[in-house]
Amino acid sequence: MSEQEASFLSHDRAIHVLDVWMRDPYITKGPDNAFYLTGTTANRDDPRWPADRYNSGLDDPSITGSPVPSIVGSTVRLWRSENLLDWDEQETPFTLRDGYWAKAQPEAFETVPEVEWHLWAPEVHFLNGRWIIVHTTPTPVKQGANLAVAPGAKLHGPFSHPMGEKMKGRHDPSVFQDDDGTVYLLWGNTWIAPLTRDMSDFASEPVRIDPSDRIIGHEGATLRKIGNKYVHFGTAWSTDQMRKGSYNLYYCTSDHPMGPYGPRQFAGRFLGHGTPFQDKQDRWWCTAFYNANIPPVSDENIQTRDLGENAQTINDQGVTLVPLEVKILENGEPYIRAKDPRYANPGPDEAQQF
Repeated sequence: MSEQEASFLSHDRAIHVLDVWMRDPYITKGPDNAFYLTGTTANRDDPRWPADRYNSGLDDPSITGSPVPSIVGSTVRLWRSENLLDWDEQETPFTLRDGYWAKAQPEAFETVPEVEWHLWAPEVHFLNGRWIIVHTTPTPVKQGANLAVAPGAKLHGPFSHPMGEKMKGRHDPSVFQDDDGTVYLLWGNTWIAPLTRDMSDFASEPVRIDPSDRIIGHEGATLRKIGNKYVHFGTAWSTDQMRKGSYNLYYCTSDHPMGPYGPRQFAGRFLGHGTPFQDKQDRWWCTAFYNANIPPVSDENIQTRDLGENAQTINDQGVTLVPLEVKILENGEPYIRAKDPRYANPGPDEAQQF
């Protein structure tokens, strides 16, 4: 048995499972009971990978300290796995040319060089017998998010775009389906609204779902139902300053998807914009990835090290799976926390007291 397999069975230590340039990894289970992975990626065969291993994906040299252009591509890449350890890349199911905006604003695609087209934070969802892709993109159409619906149970086009123009400005969109079948759209960390049955409009006005004591963060909103509670996950830097400290995952809970929500709680260090999901044994994991201004730092004594001077992480480039402890307390509230000690507690640079 390999060390990776042993760590997976013990469910107590983070596992690096895919060596590829990726941010915002999102994992879901498909209709075939296999797992599907996507995320912010470079285009397949981009010559900058792996030579430019720690490209942050950001263009702004005032943030990154580097004039190197973003490696973020314009496609949704997809991997499939039966066991969460071995991943096979599939055919690319979607590019920005397949989106609504290529048809609505073709002039933008003609005038902006393709190297400057960027597709961020895609998610794939299998709902009501069809695959759905959501993503955000800053170029070639500013704030040009998409909600794309496949024609059936295979993840390929031609895609329909029932929300059309209504997706514009919906940064980091995510989708959640409740037990009654209602599909909710989340975006902007965090607005939420239910969609009509055909997903062509909002069924009611959007509302913000902030925690009761502060905002949840600035990006990467995700909603899950655990027990009888709705759990709203969000992402922020530990210092409450952009690109200072560790990139963390937080959560708050409610009795209804649209709130009100309770105080912000801590889920895990270095887990920002991660996907909480269950494996085939119903154990919980969270995806993690490299997000920093410098190469990964040593994890030695990481629990007591203040990282507040810069954006720093222990995650290597690619996809890491971190085991989560998820349980229901006597009062019905979910308790969610990373199990690996390196991820389990806030660092000294944490702005919020837990």
